Amino acid sequence: MDFIQLSRISFKHLTVLHVMLSTHSVTRSADILCMSSSSVSKTLSQLRVLLNDELFYRDGTQLIPTPYALKVAPTLHLIINNMNGLLNRASFEPSQFAGQFSLSMRESTFEIFAPTITNILTQQTPSAQVEIHSKEQLGFDALLNGQVDVIILPHDKSQPPSNEKQLVWETVIEDEMICVMRPEHPLAQQTLTTEKYLSYKHIGIFDKELNQPYFEQFLKQQHHARNTVISVADFGSAATVCKQSDFLFTCSKKWFEVASQAQGLVAKPLPFDYGQVVYSMVFNKLALNEPALCWLFNNIKQALHIPR
Repeated sequence: MDFIQLSRISFKHLTVLHVMLSTHSVTRSADILCMSSSSVSKTLSQLRVLLNDELFYRDGTQLIPTPYALKVAPTLHLIINNMNGLLNRASFEPSQFAGQFSLSMRESTFEIFAPTITNILTQQTPSAQVEIHSKEQLGFDALLNGQVDVIILPHDKSQPPSNEKQLVWETVIEDEMICVMRPEHPLAQQTLTTEKYLSYKHIGIFDKELNQPYFEQFLKQQHHARNTVISVADFGSAATVCKQSDFLFTCSKKWFEVASQAQGLVAKPLPFDYGQVVYSMVFNKLALNEPALCWLFNNIKQALHIPR
């Protein structure tokens, strides 16, 4: 172990790098750390020399992490997390918490969870701040790197989208999939069968990190694949397309019940067995060392009447 080299890197250096990997901004990092922008820049310059890497490079107005910075991010998150545990051993007081929670989800998922999250923040942690990121922007890698605290997403219960052992999956809502169409659709007044379902064109939802749902595999094996002619990033966009066409849209029943974009559409149960669909909280195991995050996770589960 090179103690001389280690003695040259302070915890301040690691904290600045950790925050910079989340914000990609000197100004935002300075605000979070209550430092001046010049101090953040100076600390980064020192780290570049000590680690013999640029760490970030500029692309237009953005700061992009180098491959080395991305590689060390999970290890850095572990170091920061362990030190935070040493410094914050006192019991957690929600009413006194003035920190930040960072969540990632699709816009449609937020429509379901918004009442629960906003109630927790306004009634129990009034001084806390929350950031809601798009899952397309910050996914599972962001959990491993410490950029976000938790991702909430729907998925096939039998097929967790990631096999990363560092991530914990906890079901918070059990759901089902339905077929949605506009009121003028030829099938709107008919009983939906598998043959009729497959005879029409479909709207798909793309997510590069999710496995293929069980019902897609079932259809391919027992009948034939759906004819998906357009794919969008979110349920809301799909509902808009659905209202303008005779394309069918397969979506979450929970979302359909609360989403304003779904108003006016007709829903029918799927005519085949597609397995179980759930919404899960996904978080890094390291989050279990942070009292504030444990409190947040448990309160989300309690608010949704999910047992601990």
